[in-house]
Amino acid sequence: MAGCLDACHLPDWECFDKIREKRNSIASCAAGTMFAIGWWVVADAAAIFPDPADFPRACHTAGVFSTLGLIMINSVSNSQVRGDVSDGGCLGAIGAKIWFFAGFILSFGALIAAAWILFDLYVVNVGVKPEWPGIAIFLQNTFIFFSAIVFKFGRSEDLWE
Repeated sequence: MAGCLDACHLPDWECFDKIREKRNSIASCAAGTMFAIGWWVVADAAAIFPDPADFPRACHTAGVFSTLGLIMINSVSNSQVRGDVSDGGCLGAIGAKIWFFAGFILSFGALIAAAWILFDLYVVNVGVKPEWPGIAIFLQNTFIFFSAIVFKFGRSEDLWE
């Protein structure tokens, strides 16, 4: 799973050696920053538009499910998904793959729901409602989705040993 970017190599310059050594730290900081920006954008929209007519509170559920998907995706290690670990729990590698896939379904479903919220509540009703809450919900879920991908595939488990 995490090997999808292993074919892309940085040139063999000395300055990239320090980047290779800090790959996990850089990926973790980048993912955390994207996650924080996502929630910050939605908090900004909620502070600017406190009226539920402009920004219904139910719109926050897409971000909650996207966050839950991020947790599900990153709670399974790559070795568990591959089946390399012998103590795989009650379902083993199959359970890890199901959990991993369910996390991606949850995250991607939340991203689709955010697009639906954006277009159904805000783009169709241009002039009736402000557009920023719909854009904020979509940006939030986009940032959380990509932070899950960066946090999962940007790190290397080889550096943990």
